[in-house]
Amino acid sequence: MKQSQLFNKTIKTAPREEESINAKLLIRAGFIHKEMAGVWSFLPLGLRVIRKIENIIREEMNAIGGQELLMTVLQPKSLWQETGRWSNGMEAIIYKVENGEIGLGPTHEEEVCDIARTLIKSKDDLPLYLYQIQSKFRKEPRAKSGLLRCREFEMKDLYSFHSSQKDFEKYYEVVKKSYFKIFKKFGLNPFLTQASGGEFTKDFTHEFQVLSQSGEDKIIYCPSSHFSQNKEISKVKAGDKCPLCSKILKQGDAIEVGNIFPLKDKFSKKMNLSFFDEKGEKRNVMMGCYGIGVSRIMGTIVEIYHDQNGIIWPKEVAPFSVHLIPIEISNSKVKKTTEKIYQNLQERNIDILYDDRQNKSPGEKFAEADLIGIPFRIVISEKTLKTNCLELKKRGSAKKELIKINDIFKKLNV
Repeated sequence: MKQSQLFNKTIKTAPREEESINAKLLIRAGFIHKEMAGVWSFLPLGLRVIRKIENIIREEMNAIGGQELLMTVLQPKSLWQETGRWSNGMEAIIYKVENGEIGLGPTHEEEVCDIARTLIKSKDDLPLYLYQIQSKFRKEPRAKSGLLRCREFEMKDLYSFHSSQKDFEKYYEVVKKSYFKIFKKFGLNPFLTQASGGEFTKDFTHEFQVLSQSGEDKIIYCPSSHFSQNKEISKVKAGDKCPLCSKILKQGDAIEVGNIFPLKDKFSKKMNLSFFDEKGEKRNVMMGCYGIGVSRIMGTIVEIYHDQNGIIWPKEVAPFSVHLIPIEISNSKVKKTTEKIYQNLQERNIDILYDDRQNKSPGEKFAEADLIGIPFRIVISEKTLKTNCLELKKRGSAKKELIKINDIFKKLNV
């Protein structure tokens, strides 16, 4: 894409009321726009990142048998009354409209159970894995920290349905492994952290927590990743020995980027979600719930990957892979060479942002490139062309390389 056509304007300073790193940098670089506290619009650059995050998640969910659907945001009061959560439990966070007869979905256990009970009749219909990627709405009293704590946010939620607890436990482990694969692609290394079941279950649940100074959770963890618990429920403390490997436990601030819950028959029992087994006996479906905060992932990546100049996107989720910047674009040779490289990269299906603007100085272009944070920057100038070269720089590195023009595709692995 040509940068002169991109709907984007960078700003030198973030709004004073923003304190979090992700909000400051994403606003300054033109990825998001604040509508109100905890509510953000994703501009073209931001939406490109969100879509890449979604696609990585979608690919992994499909790989473990998930079938994607899209449930409604508007949910009838009657569904929530079946589980008792309309007037207690989740009541404090549900936005209610139409004289309190409809809720804006903060989560979808009730709705997915309503759909599943129309289709699940026998053991032959199980197991079943349904997921969606959709906006959620919650009355967050402390909406802050950019994309980390919002009232409207994007989330992937997977729901699994099983004929037995044993089958559920087997799939629970499959999802754990899948989540680690997903987060690795985002460049994140979360701790699998035990937490209380809270409103969902009396059992322990698991959170995927990423260490960060901006995190609102506190975890007690083993530096070798053998053990981690949310401090709120932990009986151990920093300085104690890890119960699994005897290393000294630490305490750290962390961001929760995902969670998994064993629901058992909590919802199926109340909503009559059942099946007939081989003996013709009616049994409740066993369930699990598995979430990933899609928009929160975007904010977390920025919190982890940045420097004093701007964002440093991991290549898998970057809005573009290459930032192509010609210097002295009025020079016919520079322009012709740049246009040819731009075309060749596009033909190789490389996401490329071509800074074709003529009203910006080289210094302004470089500063904006660092702020936006695209993984590779290619600079073409009259000087580099004297040796039939171009300058290649990886975002986050001070090293600049002069590369022969014909070698650039090999260097970029395309």
